[in-house]
Amino acid sequence: MKKSTLAVALLSLSTALAGQEVKGPDGALSVQVELANGSPVYAVSYNGKAMLESSPLGLVTSIGDFSKGLTAVSHQVQPIDETYTMPHAKVSRIHYQANELVCKYLNATGDTLQIIFRVSKNDIAQAYRITSPKRTHCTIEKELTGFDFPSHATTFITPQAPAGDGWMGTKPSYEEEYTIEEALGTPSKYKLGYTFPALFHIGNDGWVLLSETGVSSQYAGTKLSEGTKDGLYSISFPEKEENGGMGDATVTAAIPLLTSWKTITVGETLKPIVETTSAYDNVRPLYEPSQVYKPGRATWSWILWQDRSCNYQDQKTFIDLAADMGYEYILIDALWDKQIGYENMPSLIAYAQSRGVDVYLWYNSNGSWNDAPQGPHHRMDTAPARRKEMAWMKTLGVKGIKVDFFGGDKQTTMKLYEDILTDANEYGIGVVFHGCTLPRGWERMYPNHMSSEAALVSENLVFSQYHADREAQKSTLYPFIRNAVSAMDFGGVFFNKHFSKDGVSGVERKTTDAFQIATSVLYQSGGVQHFGLTPNNLKEQPHFILDFMKNVPVAWDETRFIDGYPGKYSVIARRYGNQWYIAATNATDKVLKLDLSVPWLSGQSLSIIGDNEARTADFKQGSVNKKGTLTIEMQPMGGAMVFTK
Repeated sequence: MKKSTLAVALLSLSTALAGQEVKGPDGALSVQVELANGSPVYAVSYNGKAMLESSPLGLVTSIGDFSKGLTAVSHQVQPIDETYTMPHAKVSRIHYQANELVCKYLNATGDTLQIIFRVSKNDIAQAYRITSPKRTHCTIEKELTGFDFPSHATTFITPQAPAGDGWMGTKPSYEEEYTIEEALGTPSKYKLGYTFPALFHIGNDGWVLLSETGVSSQYAGTKLSEGTKDGLYSISFPEKEENGGMGDATVTAAIPLLTSWKTITVGETLKPIVETTSAYDNVRPLYEPSQVYKPGRATWSWILWQDRSCNYQDQKTFIDLAADMGYEYILIDALWDKQIGYENMPSLIAYAQSRGVDVYLWYNSNGSWNDAPQGPHHRMDTAPARRKEMAWMKTLGVKGIKVDFFGGDKQTTMKLYEDILTDANEYGIGVVFHGCTLPRGWERMYPNHMSSEAALVSENLVFSQYHADREAQKSTLYPFIRNAVSAMDFGGVFFNKHFSKDGVSGVERKTTDAFQIATSVLYQSGGVQHFGLTPNNLKEQPHFILDFMKNVPVAWDETRFIDGYPGKYSVIARRYGNQWYIAATNATDKVLKLDLSVPWLSGQSLSIIGDNEARTADFKQGSVNKKGTLTIEMQPMGGAMVFTK
């Protein structure tokens, strides 16, 4: 009996030392894990092709080193099969099937590191769990997780900005430009690495999207290091200078400690990238919603009428615009505390409600980490002030807040995000973040998280001709990178010919009206979608454009990749109920004709808003042929919006 037990134990240890493999349910996606001279490493392949070469794993902590000198103890593989729903996302019902590998190792001090890989059809989620028989907490000083790409890969990634950089010291805020087909190991703009998500093109073999999810007050938001010339990018923690120097750049938490999940989405095409649910599959709601948070569209004076418009009369004008469009919300942006006044807000909010429009209010997150002058200040940074303000909002029936200017990814800042969301839920308030980090699974973790910015969005079109000239290009990057992993509050759809109040001065818009219509569907914003419409648009635009904008959905039941290439063009389909919407944009300087494969719409009649040769919008009827093919044509910097009846 003793010999048999010993033999089994030796066999288990021998197998663990030899390395383990776990595959997705269909066998195409594979992760191999092993110890290399006491250090854990892994590799990823898809249909037998290398997507990630041997890459490091491990943690360095205050209770010991879990990156070297490890001893394999055991491993276990088990299936995961779960179904869950998302009330305001790019898909409403998700069936998650994966195989989980847990490899257990001991370090030199006898504490345990579990390395967890969950592998579904096209997604990998990886995390660590630390346990100890004698420790109650620890500090993670370094996470060694790396991603070693084949040498022929190219990048579509965005650099980390320096702490305290940008307007009034409000960065980092995930508002930098993407590389396009850049070589591996090219130094980033600021030499500080890259933010998530990050897209890599593995030549003819496929695509890999890296991101992070499951970040709460128990962890920091991480980023990618500078890459090496042979293609290795590693996880790094926030810079010490972030958040005005407040808080540690490491992570401290109780044991047992579960890290965030790093996600790796792999596909031979961009279809799995666009359709991934990796941000949500392995997280859980941290609390129950206090009410149903209703998705909706919003008008927003600030984007084109700017700071001066935050006055009582202009806000009434945009409330009326929201009512005329049938929109659910108005966002009353920065400076309302001074230019309208707390004493006048009850009557303004009551006016909005009398028109069937609910209100979101803007706040500065600031305690002491930026110099942005816009108020209200010091209402969101401490619990007593925050809860008092939210109680006031609840008495007036305010439905949501937009909180701006966070400036970092430290654990202490992640706690502030969590505290704002948690308190807001108690008062029935939805939350939108701007000047912020990437939301890492937050639409599922925090049911009242409605959207986040975390991208170079529409305000930059107003501020700079440089960005306006590249508006179409952005539309062909975000669906495959930033918007693939989370809701993104872009704040688009402009019909003024210039990005200004009068529509004739300021930065010139280079995209067509059909392009603008397409972005209302192309950009998925979660629970609230802000549009850049102005009152004059009601008189200037044809009825078919206004009718579409009055009825466009916000949350979706299904999302599908149709066609596209980052930086060139994009075609994405979304379904709401029984109705399909196909949004297409063209970033090239040539007319683009596409034959789209949409077999599930074979034989169906369609409505199409597209470009004519004069670059104005036309409305026509069309259909998908029996082969399931739909042909569209877009002007340079143009677009198309196709929808079923």
